Amino acid sequence: MNNFTFYSPTLFSFGDGEEKHTGALVRRFGGHKVLLVYGGGSVKRNGAYDAVTASLADAGIPYAELSGVQANPRSGKVYEGIELARREQVDFLLALGGGSVIDTAKAIGFGAGYDGDFWDFFTGKVKIESTLPVGVVLTIAAAGSEGSDSCVITHENGNLKWGCPKTDVIRPKFAVLDPRLTCSLPAYQTACGAVDMMAHICERYFSNTPDVALTDRLCEALLKTIVDAAPKALADSDDYAARADLMWAGMLAHNNSCGVGRDQDWASHQIEHELSAFYDCAHGAGLAVVMPAWMEYVCNHDVMRFARFAVNVFGCEMNFACPENTAREGIARLRAFFRSLGMPTTFAEIGARAEDIPAMAAHRAEKPNGFPFGGFVKIGPEEMEAILRLAARA
Repeated sequence: MNNFTFYSPTLFSFGDGEEKHTGALVRRFGGHKVLLVYGGGSVKRNGAYDAVTASLADAGIPYAELSGVQANPRSGKVYEGIELARREQVDFLLALGGGSVIDTAKAIGFGAGYDGDFWDFFTGKVKIESTLPVGVVLTIAAAGSEGSDSCVITHENGNLKWGCPKTDVIRPKFAVLDPRLTCSLPAYQTACGAVDMMAHICERYFSNTPDVALTDRLCEALLKTIVDAAPKALADSDDYAARADLMWAGMLAHNNSCGVGRDQDWASHQIEHELSAFYDCAHGAGLAVVMPAWMEYVCNHDVMRFARFAVNVFGCEMNFACPENTAREGIARLRAFFRSLGMPTTFAEIGARAEDIPAMAAHRAEKPNGFPFGGFVKIGPEEMEAILRLAARA
């Protein structure tokens, strides 16, 4: 296990009806005027908006609103939010939604106090050292941004989908997690969320670091929980126990508690960012296409790790005479699981085209230090194209 520093200061308020405490939590963490950030009408249909705004009113906290955040959140909404936060002189950001809303709020938070372009933080021109505090009321179990030290924004000038440098400065002050708020989600969004959280775990699980038995087992337990809970939530959208397991698993998948002390990969995420930049597919859907292809490509780098994944997550029988067969069976089981959730697993299903593969690699190269990437196996332009071709043939 490598040396590490782990700091996760977010307070979590978990359970049925906990959103009624939102106003008190804003007060607890020093907020006096809030910018409420959310997406479309779903938070009004499921009652989350009414509950949160009533709680703010009960706490005597005024608020301004920024609505219309899209999936794969855009820079335009961040710029709009920064301007609104300054004009309204808010001192707290409250994200009501899922990862896209939370990431938008995070970017507004560190952009509002900066005189330049918030994108400077993404290019590495300046370092994130301060931010307006962010609170979260989560309505989608997926991205894990409610507990993470990162955010991803697509800049519309150049269609650049990049993550900001990771920093504990932007971890939310609190996150309210009520599984009931996820019961009205469409099945597709629930499934995309399950894939996203599994990918967050796999990006940590496939590691070259030796002697990481504890975090290996944490990763495997979370993956098995998602494999068990996701079909139940899809079969019965009101299954509170399944929704609760998914909501907490999504947070644990990405707050890095199962990734400390080990080298991490993140190649699948980097490749998927180009898919969703090109085709505006849901992040989880893109990952369902990319991750099994990445696994196929790098499997022989450490066959026994993939065999362990197959046995401990999907219950495959270990073939000691030919561990690669077990490893490949595990990858096939993962792809089949994604299909069982109704997820795409081919280029055609997300509208991607094989002829765009060179352009995607070239687009990735526009990012500072864009290549190579990946902590498990280094991925350059040729390797990225090869992985995408595997995905195109799946």
